[in-house]
Amino acid sequence: MTSRGPLALAALASAAVPGLDPSSVEGVVASGPARSFDVAFVQDHEHRRWVIRCPRTPAASARLEQSAALLALLARRLTMPVPAVKGWTPLPEGGRAAVHTYLTGRMLDLASVAPGSKVAVGIGRALAHLHNLDRRVYEEAGVPVYEAEAYRTRRLAELDRAAATGRVPTGLLTRWEHELEDVSLWRFTTTPTHGDIGSSTILVTPDDGEEPDVKALLGWESAQVADPADDLAALVAELHPDSIDTVMEAYAHARSDRPDRHLQQRARLVHQMQMVRTMMSAVAAGDDDGAEEHARSLRRLDDQLAREDEERATAAKPFVRTPTAGDTATDTQPVATEDMSSDDAAVEVASDATAPNAVTSDDEASDATARNDDASNDETSDEESAVEVEDTGAPTPVEPAAQDTTDEPSADAPAADADADEVDTSADAPEADTTDTKPGPRLVGDHRTAEIVPLTGDEGDDVLPPAPRR
Repeated sequence: MTSRGPLALAALASAAVPGLDPSSVEGVVASGPARSFDVAFVQDHEHRRWVIRCPRTPAASARLEQSAALLALLARRLTMPVPAVKGWTPLPEGGRAAVHTYLTGRMLDLASVAPGSKVAVGIGRALAHLHNLDRRVYEEAGVPVYEAEAYRTRRLAELDRAAATGRVPTGLLTRWEHELEDVSLWRFTTTPTHGDIGSSTILVTPDDGEEPDVKALLGWESAQVADPADDLAALVAELHPDSIDTVMEAYAHARSDRPDRHLQQRARLVHQMQMVRTMMSAVAAGDDDGAEEHARSLRRLDDQLAREDEERATAAKPFVRTPTAGDTATDTQPVATEDMSSDDAAVEVASDATAPNAVTSDDEASDATARNDDASNDETSDEESAVEVEDTGAPTPVEPAAQDTTDEPSADAPAADADADEVDTSADAPEADTTDTKPGPRLVGDHRTAEIVPLTGDEGDDVLPPAPRR
């Protein structure tokens, strides 16, 4: 695997595009599938910006060639702009580096997408337009093309290879195998996909004072004809549930074919199994420490899913009271018999519902009878008072209770004083804001931008941390 620093990438960009005279360069640390490429932003003396992508492996070089051919075809078929390759330069170890135009905009933080926002609708529409494309466009570009059953078999093979490492928890293997072997979940039509939708590949319009919208999609090296759920995996994992509802509604309205009903379920499975892919990449690269770190993440995921299953089972299980040895028949709902009339049953059920405890002795029975007599007398008094009010047309005044003369303050007094204070100060207090705010994450409006950092001398030939695009 060959890696190059920003200065070397700037020199390659100058060789790839005639007239490109670099004045500054910024290296980018990539993650995920993009780690197979060295990427840098280059600015020339005419203040034009470029992006150079240099493959690190032969497999990445082949994907770069395929994606460039695909983007040339998509540029005439998508409503959004795509990175257009402007030049190539050969590499000493084989393969070529590509230089394409720099698309202005801001990188999107998926967790900040608000429900009902313009950008959430834009994501759904952008994916729908992509999935509506004729798959023959992808076939012409030479990218991988799969059918649903072949794609399911491919996923099973990946899981078998991961299980052979002994790093995947048994609970996850059982769960994923059950979903992969459920053929009903995999009855769908494969579509053209992007393959790497996420926060680092969705570009939104610059901050011009208006609500942002989706402008373009970056990073097309994983594009293929496959499961449309692949492009929703990161969305269902990172978006707020209300935001994913907005995305899916816009997606369904813009799709030419009705999305299958298991789309989101497969998207969650794809997101979970992405951790296995990352672990297998570390295993293939001989990175034991990285593989073990990903294995720990898988164990945490296994524990999390097990807890969620237990919570759902507890919530769905009805509460059943277990009778004790001292309980009598009145603790449970009576069973109707031939000697029990419907009216009697209703009376007995109602009385049992209000009785907190069963009467189990004669003394307790007599006490309960006395309490019931007192309650009956109180109800009779209330009824007489109500009748008197109705007959006279005016309520009978009630004399206030005598104040307690002891030193101990009344329990009701502080509450009354507190209410009085609230009434007195409410006139000066500002009016409460009753605006209905939606729960969940909001769309962050302060996406910071950064100028390309000039790098001069050998000491600057290091890869810089990623910065938001401008």
